[in-house]
Amino acid sequence: MTTEQHILACIDGSAVTESVCNYAAWYASRLDLPVALLHVSDIPASSRRDLSGAIGVNSRQFLLEELTQLDEQRAKVVNSYSNALVEDAKSHINSDFDVEVSVYQRRGKLLPAIEHFKEKNRAIIMGRRGEDHKNDRINIGSQIETVARASHIPILICSEKFATPTSYMIAFDASKTAIKATQMAAKSPLLKGIQGHIVMIGNHDDSSKESLAAAVEHLTSSGYMIEAHHLPDSDAVDTLLTFQVENDIDIIVVGAYGRSKWRQLFLGSTTTEIIASTLSPVILVR
Repeated sequence: MTTEQHILACIDGSAVTESVCNYAAWYASRLDLPVALLHVSDIPASSRRDLSGAIGVNSRQFLLEELTQLDEQRAKVVNSYSNALVEDAKSHINSDFDVEVSVYQRRGKLLPAIEHFKEKNRAIIMGRRGEDHKNDRINIGSQIETVARASHIPILICSEKFATPTSYMIAFDASKTAIKATQMAAKSPLLKGIQGHIVMIGNHDDSSKESLAAAVEHLTSSGYMIEAHHLPDSDAVDTLLTFQVENDIDIIVVGAYGRSKWRQLFLGSTTTEIIASTLSPVILVR
């Protein structure tokens, strides 16, 4: 028996939650799959152990009992908040989209909760912290890095208000990761019927040109509307984002990071710079 897949939407009640819900519902409707809303509560450990050695013998038991009651009250508040959040998110999706929605609540860390549904996850939708528009770089958070490194399925990262995508751009550099990204995109109905652009910057050697042509042929033969653009060598991120703005492109598709365990290798990569420099939704493809 095959396990029914779903689109996993990771929500936390922040300002990007509505966007996450909407993009998850859009993604699910394109693939004719249900949405699974996931909220993970990371309740801090009690401070009882730290205090027990510092208080007097006579008052120790009384204070520990009070701390226990506080822990229980905090857990109840967190549970109530989680219940309200997932129900509100479900109602929001049901009011605008005709997709099935299920809700899941877990305690602990986000990645283990996501991996609990590993066999069901077709794609993951996550929010990016984009409220502070004053900064040139957007705070993408460590959660995205952690999940992206561990996942081998597409991850859509969003922050701004949802708008139905009508165009997309694939950032292509002729690398193995980029080639795999186009191959995976060609297997999915997500972007079919939407105008696409595949953009390569520099890489004017014959091998790269052949890779670009092969990628276009693969996507075209798979039923995609795609145009190829081979731009002069320049700063990759600036050129890609300028191209996006000038061509009114809604979604950026990029190959995700390599498997290096060293966090610093993530920072400063082209993929990270794109995510941190645009408010548009980005799909990471492994």
